Amino acid sequence: MGELSGWHWLIVIGVFVLLFGARKLPDAARSLGRSTRILKAELRADDAAPSPVTPPAPVQPQDTVQVTPQVTAPAAAPASSQPAPQTAAGPATDPARTDAT
Repeated sequence: MGELSGWHWLIVIGVFVLLFGARKLPDAARSLGRSTRILKAELRADDAAPSPVTPPAPVQPQDTVQVTPQVTAPAAAPASSQPAPQTAAGPATDPARTDAT
């Protein structure tokens, strides 16, 4: 029951002819044969000349110089001897002052 008899093969071939047409079957078979030959040639080329694999070179520790960033304080705004100007909306606010008056 597992084998295909002659009648089974005729039915399978007939279905292929009906599905793909008699004109396209030779082209499909030719294309399949070319693809198979190319695949076999590529597999043989890969087996015949394996690519050399070289291990990576060991990393040697080197003397390193650590650089610490120098942080400088922002320059202080010069103190003004003049009072803050008054506007129509009210007194000017000084962002440096924290007390509310």
